[in-house]
Amino acid sequence: MAGRTEWHKKNTSLKGRKPHGILFGRMQWAMLLFCLMIAALLFERRNIVYTSSGLTLDVLEQSLFTAESPEKEAECLLIWDSSVPLSASARKQMSDVLSEMKVSFREQDMQENGRLSLSGYENVVIATDDYDVFGEQIFDIFDAVKNGTNLLTVCPPSSLTYYSLVMGWMGIREIGYEQYRVAGLRFASDFMLGGEGKDFEISDPYDSSSTVSLYEDCTIHLVSADDRELPIIWECSYGKGTVVVNNLNYFEKAYRGFYAASYSLLSDVCVYPVINASAFYLDDFPSPVPVGEGKYIEQDYHMDIGTFYTNVWWPDVKDLAEKYGVRYTGLVIENYSDENSAPLEGSSDIQRFRYFGNDLLDMGGEIGYHGYNHMPLVLDNFDYGDEFDTYKPWESPDDIRAAMAELDRFCRELYPDEAFQVYVPPSNILSKEGRQILAEDFLDVKAIASIYFTGEQEYEQEFEVAADGIVETPRVISGYVLDSYMQIAALSELNMHFVSSHFQHPDDTLDEDRGAALGWETMRNNLDHYMDWLYTSAPMIRNLTGTETAGAVQRYYYLDPQVERLEDEIRISLSNFQDEAWLFVRINEGSPAGVQGGELTELAGGLYLLRADAAEISIGLASGD
Repeated sequence: MAGRTEWHKKNTSLKGRKPHGILFGRMQWAMLLFCLMIAALLFERRNIVYTSSGLTLDVLEQSLFTAESPEKEAECLLIWDSSVPLSASARKQMSDVLSEMKVSFREQDMQENGRLSLSGYENVVIATDDYDVFGEQIFDIFDAVKNGTNLLTVCPPSSLTYYSLVMGWMGIREIGYEQYRVAGLRFASDFMLGGEGKDFEISDPYDSSSTVSLYEDCTIHLVSADDRELPIIWECSYGKGTVVVNNLNYFEKAYRGFYAASYSLLSDVCVYPVINASAFYLDDFPSPVPVGEGKYIEQDYHMDIGTFYTNVWWPDVKDLAEKYGVRYTGLVIENYSDENSAPLEGSSDIQRFRYFGNDLLDMGGEIGYHGYNHMPLVLDNFDYGDEFDTYKPWESPDDIRAAMAELDRFCRELYPDEAFQVYVPPSNILSKEGRQILAEDFLDVKAIASIYFTGEQEYEQEFEVAADGIVETPRVISGYVLDSYMQIAALSELNMHFVSSHFQHPDDTLDEDRGAALGWETMRNNLDHYMDWLYTSAPMIRNLTGTETAGAVQRYYYLDPQVERLEDEIRISLSNFQDEAWLFVRINEGSPAGVQGGELTELAGGLYLLRADAAEISIGLASGD
């Protein structure tokens, strides 16, 4: 009681004033807290109102690309044997590689025409493992090399009868009868981008490569990643010509860059156009967030899926973009219903779409179409095989049109200043009927981004412009596991097209088959390591959105260079040059000494990136002595 009286005495002089002061202070704090909450909300939602960032590289009108390809003499003879299955595979990949490099070449099938005529060719590619088919003509090939023709061989021999007679001129001292299983690749030189200091594992290796020992005057570029270090790619001189041997023996898209790099070693100078694009796609983003908990998310973060996406996954994905300058392309899924006919219910839950989508746009990204729901644009005549048993075909072409029209309406309501020019097929599946509807009824779609590699039902693509004008921009790798096959493919495409194209899904973090059991921290670090390798290996590669990548592919696809090698100069004329062009320039003799019409940057040993600012470019050459 005494304490209470003392307190009363100390505070009687404040009677009539103190309570108001306390009330006013509480109101101040309440108002301050309210203002902070409003400010935080405005900050969080600041991207609801956005200004379209605009594209730095748009898809141009097709009418601009009218120039006829220049008449060029075939510089290369590609020799193969249709009676040998391995040769047919080698011929297919080498034909694709030479075409992508815009090399003028002629093919000769030894089964159709067994008589060789080598006159006039700068380079010869042998794409068969059966050297007995040449008979005594094998000496004619090496007489041509001795007199200045260059030779690339891409198939280890299946018979040594004639091969053993000329193998010394290919730098080979000894060769075994058994082939060697190469489980990994190691670079012995820096002739390819991204290879130095890193071993690359080969998935599903087989007995593929000849067991050889070489003469000391060979330059070895690639070896097996083991104690033996078996030579895989090497070069040597024979007379006035250069011989390059590719002992890899894997003929599929994932290895094209190794064959392009091998071919570029032949001539004194090799020039070919590239795309120069790094694109990262976010499939199913924005989209409805799955309800509930994910096993590994709950285990590691003790939060539900929606909270994890908002507070962990998206901030981490944004941090990677900021760290490496990436500009994501997000692909909208309106809902995950199984509707397959009109009328369509649509979606009214748009809060998270606006938050995530506008945040992505504020980062300089782009938004494209993925689907009204996750049902691919196929009809009941499409065969899913034993996969995708939950997918339902659309009942008619008009229902496909209705689904795309509803997705278009939904996206334009949410992002009124955005252009929607990229379409990514759900599960990378797209029927010919669905694709025709996109081309004829949704003219704003400028690019389709599916996948580069062959699948069971997937829509496989090359980097090209289709006959209907849609630009094909395949994605090469995906996800957060980034296994050995993807690493080889990424390395290859960096050297084939100077391109990186990757896609990921938010729900990769929920799926064990896509790495969820690793935990998000490991998954994120895997992607971080890939990005670090990419931008360390190729700091000149451009970060582009999906539409910008389509613009880069379009310019690349129509470009056709003519190259003239003079004693102290390289002259390059570009047919169908528009506002820019990018090319790889391999200089095997001499070194560059000044450029007119562009800018040259060294990327690897003897390999340069040329940015062309005009249709006519001149590169001065200094003697290599």
